[in-house]
Amino acid sequence: MADWIEREVDRNIVAELEAAGHPRLMARLLALRGVTAACAEEYFAPSLRGLAAPDELPGVAAAADAVLAAVRARRNIVVFGDYDCDGICATAILVKTLEALSADVSPFIPERLSEGYGMTDASVSRMLRENPGVSLVVTVDNGINSVECVASLKERGVDVVVTDHHLPGDELPQCPVVNPKVSAPPHLEALCGAGVAFMLANALVNRARSQQMYSGGSVGGPLLVLAGLATVTDIMPLRAQNRILVSEALKLFWRYAPVGLRELVTRASRHASQSMTSRDFGFLIGPRINAAGRLASGMDALKLVLSSDREAARELARLVDLRNAERKSVETAMTEEALSKVEKGAAAQVIDLSDGHQGVAGIVAARLLERLCADGSPVPVCVVVRGHGSARAPEGYNVRDALAACSDDLTRFGGHAAAGGLSVRDGAIDAFRAHFAEACAAQASMAPVGAAGTFIDAWVDGCDLTLDFVEGLSRLEPFGEANPEPVFAARGLVFSDVRALGTEGRHLQISFQGSGLPRAVWWNRGDLAEDLRRDSHRPHDVMFTAAVSTYGERHVELRVLAVR
Repeated sequence: MADWIEREVDRNIVAELEAAGHPRLMARLLALRGVTAACAEEYFAPSLRGLAAPDELPGVAAAADAVLAAVRARRNIVVFGDYDCDGICATAILVKTLEALSADVSPFIPERLSEGYGMTDASVSRMLRENPGVSLVVTVDNGINSVECVASLKERGVDVVVTDHHLPGDELPQCPVVNPKVSAPPHLEALCGAGVAFMLANALVNRARSQQMYSGGSVGGPLLVLAGLATVTDIMPLRAQNRILVSEALKLFWRYAPVGLRELVTRASRHASQSMTSRDFGFLIGPRINAAGRLASGMDALKLVLSSDREAARELARLVDLRNAERKSVETAMTEEALSKVEKGAAAQVIDLSDGHQGVAGIVAARLLERLCADGSPVPVCVVVRGHGSARAPEGYNVRDALAACSDDLTRFGGHAAAGGLSVRDGAIDAFRAHFAEACAAQASMAPVGAAGTFIDAWVDGCDLTLDFVEGLSRLEPFGEANPEPVFAARGLVFSDVRALGTEGRHLQISFQGSGLPRAVWWNRGDLAEDLRRDSHRPHDVMFTAAVSTYGERHVELRVLAVR
C-alpha cells in the first residue's frame, strides 16, 4: 500500500509567515504554495489591475490587425473552435467580440466522433460547405498542428489566423499565430485556449476603439467569466494570470455571466449560491458543457453560451443538463465494468471495454484512477472503447512518455504528464497493455526514494480544524491545478457511526469517536459500508479535505479521500 507523505516545506518561509501573524497551519499551506510573507496579501486578493496587456502575448498584435482588416472589409469570418468547455468558451469569446464590432461572423465546432479534434480534412470540408463565402478562419483552442489544413485553406483563398495553447510540432502554420507554447513571457505561458482568445478579444476592442471602428460599451465582463470558467475546466495551473482570471470570474459571475450559464447553474444546483467557487466551475458547469460535445454536438453548448434570450436559454440549459444526465448513466455503467476488469498488482491498468461511449472514456479513466488511489494502488489507467482510449496518471508519472514508449502499438497518441489520448492498432490491445505496463513500471523504478506515495499537506487533529480556520481556507481560493484544495490526514481514528447516504446508499457518512473531528462524507463509496462497520472498532488513518457546510447551522464537514 502506498505511503501517505506530508509534503516538504521551507521552514524559514513558514516561520516568516507565522511572524507576520498567520496561524501555524495556514502558514504551512501558504509556504507549500510558494507564497512568502511579502506577497501573502497580494495572493489573498488577486485583482484585475494585475492582468497583462494583450500585446504582451507575442503574435496578438499581428493577429488583431489581420482580423480587424477582415472586419473593415466586411469579409465573412468563421471562428473555428473545439467541442470541449475550453473550446466552447474560446469560440464564444471571439464570436461575441466580433459581433460587438458588427463583423460578419459564424462559429464552427467539429463533431467529436465523426470528425475528430480540431482541423481535419472532414471538419474543414464541412466548414467550407456550411460557409461557402468564408474569407478568414480564426481558430481557437486548436490549429497549431494543422499545417496542411491551413495550407489547403490558403490555396483556396481563405486566410487563417491560429490561436491555440497546445504544444506545436516541428513546423508552424504559415499564418499569424498566437500561442503561449510557441512564445510567451513566463506569466502568460499557461493560458488556456479561452485565455488566449480573451487576450486577442481585448486587443481587438482596444484597436477598434483607437481606429474609430467601435464606440460601444465594455464587453469584457462576460468574456472574463468565460475565460475563467475554461481555465478551471481545462485544468490550467492557477498561478499568475490564470489565478487573476479565475478569481475575478468567480466574483463577477452573477453580474456578467451569459444568461445561458446562469440558467444552467440555476437548473443544475438545488442550492444555487451567490458565491461561486472553482468547484462550481469544475464540477457543476464544466461537465455539463463538456457532456454536449462528448455525447452529441458541442454546438448545443455553444448556442447555450451565446444565447441572449432567457426563455431560449432556459430550454437549452434543460437540454444540456439532460445530456449530462445521460453522460452520468453511461459513465456509471462503464465504470462498473472497468472496475470488474482491474488486474490487482499490475504496474498499470489498460481496460478494454467492448461497449460504452468513446466520449466518456476519459472520465471513466479518471474515476478508476480515483478509486485506485483511494485503495492504495496509485498507478496509471487507460480505458479503451473500440480501439480509442484515454489515459490518466497519478502524480509522479508521465503518461505521454509512457504512450510514446508504446508507439508501435498505436496509430496516434498525445497528451501531457497527467492525461493522454490514443488509438490502438487493430489486434494490438494485448501488446499495448504489456508495453504500457512496462513503461509505467520503468517510470516507477526511476522515481526518487519515497516518491511512490500519496502526498498530503498536513497531519492534523480535531483542534486544528475550527470553523474559523476552515472558513479562512477560502482565502486560498480559487483551487485547481497548481493550487490544489488542501488535503489533510488524521491518524488512529475510531468510527462511532457509519451510515449510507443518497440514492441506493451510494455515499457514506462517518462519525469519529473522541477525536474532536467533525463528521465526514465519503462520496461514491457506499460499497464500503459493511467493511467499515465491521472494522469500526479498529483505528484508521483518514485522508480528507475540509469545507464549511451550509446545510442547517454552518459547520465544518470533512470530505473523505481515502481510509486505511
